[in-house]
Amino acid sequence: MSALIPLLVAVPAATGIAGYVARDVRGLLPGQLATRLATSPTGRIPVSTPHRPRVEYFNLAELTNTDAKGFVRSVERYHVEPWGLYMARAVNGPRSPFVESWLLPELSIRATVDHRTPGHRREQNYCLDIGEFTKLEPKRWQAVDNYLDIEVRSGRTAELRGVEELLAAHAAGLVDTARAQHAFERATAAMDGLAAHDHDVERWLASKNIALTWM
Repeated sequence: MSALIPLLVAVPAATGIAGYVARDVRGLLPGQLATRLATSPTGRIPVSTPHRPRVEYFNLAELTNTDAKGFVRSVERYHVEPWGLYMARAVNGPRSPFVESWLLPELSIRATVDHRTPGHRREQNYCLDIGEFTKLEPKRWQAVDNYLDIEVRSGRTAELRGVEELLAAHAAGLVDTARAQHAFERATAAMDGLAAHDHDVERWLASKNIALTWM
């Protein structure tokens, strides 16, 4: 844990967006995080039980998506571009019956838009999950979630979530320092890019020659 603290304290200054980026991180460091660790019987941040990074698989040939619990879901559509993999599939949920995602390996981001049923307002326009996305075979991809995600309300705000979850996994030895540091760096880069483009995901990605399409 201590190896990550200098990085987290430096995040806002390093990106030049102090007072905005990584609000959750700044809220815990340096004082509150130290206090919460000191008062925890285990020396860990008191959050839900730490867990290993969640892993998903995407089988383009069979049109399936295997989630972290091993459940296999049918996929309506896959599409591959030089910058990543697109997936659209139904979701068995009362408020979100359909979801679209882009895996963007170079940015370590999974961009997701969910479609809400009438009467249920979507809380954010995009969810950007930080992780590692790899094409294992020509028709098979893997996603390893790194706990952090950014909720983006287009033109308004971008909020970083999952900081305590990642720190707890690191403290429990489930995530090494290099992986945790990489996750924070990628999240910070995304927050910085969004802030520079008025919290517009499409504009930010266009600046990197990435043009996402949605149904």
